[in-house]
Amino acid sequence: MRRADRLFQIIQFIRRHRVTTAAALAEALEVSERTVYRDIRDLVHSGVPIEGEAGVGYMLRKGFDLPPLMFTATEIEALVLGTRVVQSWADPELAKAAASALDRIASSLPDVLRTRLVESRLYAPGFHVAPDVMDRLQHLREAVDARRKTWVAYKDADDIATERIVRPLALSFFGYTWMVTAWCELRTDFRSFRLDRVAEVRVLDQRFEDEPGKRIEDYFKLIGAEDTESWR
Repeated sequence: MRRADRLFQIIQFIRRHRVTTAAALAEALEVSERTVYRDIRDLVHSGVPIEGEAGVGYMLRKGFDLPPLMFTATEIEALVLGTRVVQSWADPELAKAAASALDRIASSLPDVLRTRLVESRLYAPGFHVAPDVMDRLQHLREAVDARRKTWVAYKDADDIATERIVRPLALSFFGYTWMVTAWCELRTDFRSFRLDRVAEVRVLDQRFEDEPGKRIEDYFKLIGAEDTESWR
């Protein structure tokens, strides 16, 4: 078990018991009592209100609860990687928001976990992303949020150019490109468009409402992806 995860588990264990001893913690976490003493000391120095002493027992000060931004080391790595993917592969507005969110998380973490965040070696280089794709992504993301019809100029895999009025329903990242899933008014059916093949985007003033058969949920059912978690 990583040390940051162990610190998290110590807090959880003490929360579940009115008073607990270093011996009980050591047995539960499969470490030595000496390790527990050191971890308790570091948690106290990080601001966790643990009361007690070696040989007697430990308890959390009454009224204390884990802050909402307490994470395990693995969760922190997931957050860092996710943030760096967004910074590299999403539009500038989302990238800025991701960086800001990570800064706020870092400021709320104990020192031990904050170090884990800062020193993470997980990266997501985005040098293959064309700036014009990011620009289209931002416009389409705004169209999805506002439920506004959108005009797109598109070239398919055979380099055939078409113009469509679509209802943007969702944006998906497939590791090499972004795609917008939409209801195409020209084809009266669902279509997915690769953003690197979209030549131009114009978000229109006309809004659209959810209609049975034209929603993203209907698309998932159509393709047999009722478990939408696989798309998130």
